[in-house]
Amino acid sequence: MTADLSARRGFARYTWLVLAYTVAVVLWGAVVRATGSGAGCGSHWPACNGQVVLRAPSLETLIEFTHRATSGILGPMVIAMVWMAWRRFPKGHPARAGAVASLILTLTEGAVGAALVKLELVAHNASVWRAAAMAVHLTNTFLLLGALALTGWWASGRPAVRLRGQGAAGALMISAVVLTILVGAMGAVTALGDTLFPKTSMGFELSAVHFLERLRVVHPIAAIGTGIFVALSGRMVRRLRPGRETERLSTALVALFGLQVMAGTVNVVLLVPVWMQLVHLLLADALWITLVLTAASVLAAEPRAEAAPLPEPASPRPAAV
Repeated sequence: MTADLSARRGFARYTWLVLAYTVAVVLWGAVVRATGSGAGCGSHWPACNGQVVLRAPSLETLIEFTHRATSGILGPMVIAMVWMAWRRFPKGHPARAGAVASLILTLTEGAVGAALVKLELVAHNASVWRAAAMAVHLTNTFLLLGALALTGWWASGRPAVRLRGQGAAGALMISAVVLTILVGAMGAVTALGDTLFPKTSMGFELSAVHFLERLRVVHPIAAIGTGIFVALSGRMVRRLRPGRETERLSTALVALFGLQVMAGTVNVVLLVPVWMQLVHLLLADALWITLVLTAASVLAAEPRAEAAPLPEPASPRPAAV
């Protein structure tokens, strides 16, 4: 029994490590986009410019190749995670489901990345198709990070999520998750516009010709509105489902929202430098992971049962004569 518990704790630690590594890969992917290095390996995939071993590569090629190499390492890491989950947890355990979902999303993440290269939706491509692909890429990335976080959460002994019968708390958490994914997708498109059409002033180009420039005004408004909703939802679920873990996570959620708003403001003021884009994305990933775990904590809790009616007072017995 002690050995099984130790093995499960080791698996949980490994899963959190995989999650941290994935966040690092995501951030380096942002470097690829922000530096315009997506075409550093040409339209070849998985080889780089038709080569397996690079010879006198350019800086763009090195940046893109590094991203491909680190992304390629992620696959075996997740496969090992699935194998470990099958060895350490019984049939029907949520950690197994989380590990399988992580593997599927890792494969789709690679497929989307390969499609971007093969369809040449990289470098200076400013088409609607590339914008749509960036939104899909971000959505898949968020889902992958969420699946990894849930796998580690469940492997640490937390109960599975239940969606039915969760009432107002469930509605708030599901809405917050969906809205955050949508805002994240908008952010990916906005970041693309900032890369292809660098800002020269703090103003929004409402009269700009290209749609990527005009969309810049949408993301900040949507992000602030969604952030306020997420923060208020976090405060409300603390009252609806009181508990130490839910309180701790929802408090972190509100704090991260405040940091994200400040980072977004600084990003705009500094005209979106690459390093600030990475800080902004890192906070977005942290906010998303915290939201997923908050939702898992809330939706795993039993809905409050209605108070049982008080028993009617007994009729007074007549005094004995």
